[in-house]
Amino acid sequence: ASLRAKGWLLPPSTEHYADVLRFLKRAEIQDIVLAELSGASRSLRKGELVELALESVPAEAFLSRVSTGRIVVQGHCRSIRYLLFLFFGRIQDGLSQFTMRDLGLVRVNHSPGSYEPRFSEREQALGHFRVEELRYAVDRAGPAELARLAAESLEWPAAEFASVASARDKLLYSLGQKLERAGNKDDALNVYRQAESSQCTERVVRLLFAAGNRDEARSYLERCLDAPRSDEEWLFANDLFARKFGKKRTSVRTDLLRDAEELLLDESQSGCPERAAAAWYEAQGKRAYRVENSLWRTLFGLLFWDEVTAASGSGSPFDFLPQSLSDGSFRERHAERIETVSEMLDEPVRLKRHLLKVSTQHYGQANGVFRWRRTTLDALFALAEHADPAAIRAMLDHFIDAYLDSRYGYPDLMLVDAVDDVRFVEIKAEGDALRQNQLLRLEQLKAAGFRADVVRMRWVLDPEQDYVVVDVETTGGRGEQHRVTEIGAVRVRDGRLIEEFSTLLNPQRTIPPNISRLTGITPDMVIDAPYFVDIADDLERFLEGAIFVAHNVEFDYGFIAREFRRLGRSFRMPKLCTCASMRKLYPGRSSYSLANLCRDFDIPLKNHHRALCDAQAAAELLVLINEKRGESLGDRDAGIG
Repeated sequence: ASLRAKGWLLPPSTEHYADVLRFLKRAEIQDIVLAELSGASRSLRKGELVELALESVPAEAFLSRVSTGRIVVQGHCRSIRYLLFLFFGRIQDGLSQFTMRDLGLVRVNHSPGSYEPRFSEREQALGHFRVEELRYAVDRAGPAELARLAAESLEWPAAEFASVASARDKLLYSLGQKLERAGNKDDALNVYRQAESSQCTERVVRLLFAAGNRDEARSYLERCLDAPRSDEEWLFANDLFARKFGKKRTSVRTDLLRDAEELLLDESQSGCPERAAAAWYEAQGKRAYRVENSLWRTLFGLLFWDEVTAASGSGSPFDFLPQSLSDGSFRERHAERIETVSEMLDEPVRLKRHLLKVSTQHYGQANGVFRWRRTTLDALFALAEHADPAAIRAMLDHFIDAYLDSRYGYPDLMLVDAVDDVRFVEIKAEGDALRQNQLLRLEQLKAAGFRADVVRMRWVLDPEQDYVVVDVETTGGRGEQHRVTEIGAVRVRDGRLIEEFSTLLNPQRTIPPNISRLTGITPDMVIDAPYFVDIADDLERFLEGAIFVAHNVEFDYGFIAREFRRLGRSFRMPKLCTCASMRKLYPGRSSYSLANLCRDFDIPLKNHHRALCDAQAAAELLVLINEKRGESLGDRDAGIG
């Protein structure tokens, strides 16, 4: 009674109609719907009943039939939501974030300093709050509610603040996408028309073309070309206008892919095209760095570490991104620091020293801009040493002026050669598409003065590709407690065995009797054998540049990787499994064990379960596999199959 008297508990009213429907059980809704709509089906699920009630049963009529005395609505919700919104920056219907923080499940910003308001003016805060309320409603809306929201969007007031306008455009795009998925393209078109973002403009034009309104679509495109609101909008409009009203038949993105440089790499490396391409460029004498979205974000974050991590720049301990990056005021707030950084870019030695100092002081510390990697500085140092400072400055300007719109879409690789040429490469395998933001980043890099383009991967059977077929004998099955007792490996090129590597190893633990009976390797045989650390460098050199092959490759690869990991060294290679490949290319056999396959294909296996013998036998299987792979790839290139 006290809560009711203070307005914290209220009876449900028509504005709570949808919430009451979700709260009630299916049977309760069905009874009222059948009473109001005599022809309604009895087999509808609850969700369908809720939609039917919202569309066809007036709220007053439905609520009058519900025993609402047992249902209460929490009062003052909007006021509480607003206070939590000011703190969290989003709609939050509870304080679970604090619980998660206290349990250690959510990180918080422990940087020194006080927090500042998210918004400089009350009207700006209320504008963002209204947009966030609508986003909250859109996320939870069914078809009927979506149509209502679409109609209401025509009456939404214009945003008086740029940040509110940006948030409103994102909301309109989200609403339009949901309407399109629901099949309501007319309402979606009207919603997109209310926005000014390039995403919404593109949807307006495409929907107009789909509806046959070419003249209006042309007018939209001409407006985008004459007065583009962003580089992305101009790129889209220029491309589509040329295709629809000029001689051009394909998109810029399609042209880039068709005209791209093509790398012919062994098909067994198709599991990681970027790593395979990097290795190829390294073999050509270039330094290749896998950078994608990390390079520029890391450079920006390190150069402006204090500005992007200080708690005084964020709205709450749960924020790692300062307000100046969220609202686009970074240049205005930090003009003096930006000038200092700009000067530093002209002095590579000073720039590298600064990056090293910040990394040393703060390595591993959480921030809202980038993630730490052990190789963080390698690519940055190469960029500082070989790139034009003006080009670096131009790319950083995108982050300074529009950080949220500049974070993603960068090319996969950065290449550096002996003549100080820095090139960025977007790697695309067969079937990959070039996204609009990737095209935009390529254009921005080119405008800054960098070489930036697309490279397509074509998978072939490369006769010059080396394979190292490996077999290990161990003290037992998988697990950290077991160790390697013997390694045998053979290097294969173009179907020929060209080199061998073999050694016993002291596993630094006992060899169980059953394992000795299986392999013939006894404790006495390994007591004076080298430790893995003694042969690690030799093994790494033997494996260099090859594809790691084994029968049941995960077993052998896993043991070798763990041995390197014990030494604090990473181990990553492309892999091929002779067992899985034989199953795929030579189907229908009763067993694919190494012994049975050797018997079926007349491959010598004189000393089974000794590493070098098994590796040699698996190498013969690899030759059979590559014969079949060659036939398959040849058929595919010829258009067969």
